[in-house]
Amino acid sequence: MANLKEIRNRITSVSSTMQITSAMKMVSAAKLKRAQDAVTKMRPYADKLTEILSDLSSALDGSENIYASDREVKNIVLVVVTSNRGLCGGFNNNIIKEAMRLAKEEYKDHNVSVMTVGKKATDAFKRTEYKIDGSHLPSNLDDIWNNLTFDNVAPEVERIMEAYVNKQVDKVVLVYNHFKNVASQIATAEQFLPIVPPTTEDSDKKEGNQIDYIFEPSREEIVTELMPKSLKIQFYSALLDSHAGEHGARMTAMHKATDNAAELNKSLKLEYNKARQAAITNEILEIVGGAEALNG
Repeated sequence: MANLKEIRNRITSVSSTMQITSAMKMVSAAKLKRAQDAVTKMRPYADKLTEILSDLSSALDGSENIYASDREVKNIVLVVVTSNRGLCGGFNNNIIKEAMRLAKEEYKDHNVSVMTVGKKATDAFKRTEYKIDGSHLPSNLDDIWNNLTFDNVAPEVERIMEAYVNKQVDKVVLVYNHFKNVASQIATAEQFLPIVPPTTEDSDKKEGNQIDYIFEPSREEIVTELMPKSLKIQFYSALLDSHAGEHGARMTAMHKATDNAAELNKSLKLEYNKARQAAITNEILEIVGGAEALNG
């Protein structure tokens, strides 16, 4: 059994850790509320705009819709979205594993590059073969989390769209955590470019209620104005999802860490009391034994 001083030191250490994890949990809870409100307000608008974008894309022919061109896919870019900081359970590892799986299995016959948003993804991929070479795509996006606004995200998305239009990139896939609730984030791989046409199931659901769009202004202006804006909002919405998911995952992880520290602290105090009682008993036995020896 460890001596009393060692147990006291461990109790002090665990108590300090518990205070830190409890404080981090409260900070994440406060940030989560704001991030969750942003996702809740953005998601209906982004989903409807994406639906309209998909319908419009199917209504335009290949020459009119430069963001849904049908060409051979050679160069694929995975946009891997993680956080800058850890202590959030498997939040970052799940995304990194999914991106690695896509690069090594699903897209193994293509030229795959990885564009990272978040220091955890940057550290994971900076020494791999998937690091982006050249300046046609944005880099150093880790600082975007310090001030996550649409105005800061839009210029970076424009560079991605420009690389696709210039045929430097043939396909762009977003890999991020979709925010479901505080305790659940879903690792999602979502095609960003080219624009995904409506699926067969969606077409069947709309059959008999098909929307016939009247283009006002012209189709060309819709392509140059509405579609880029819709793509920017889709990208921004994915970042908001990941941002809210990060705080939810960290709050959950810190809650579990606080509970574990409290349980460990409880067992250490029990061990300390047992050791202290054993020491007192030994001292009493020594005193009694010494008294009996003197009497004898």
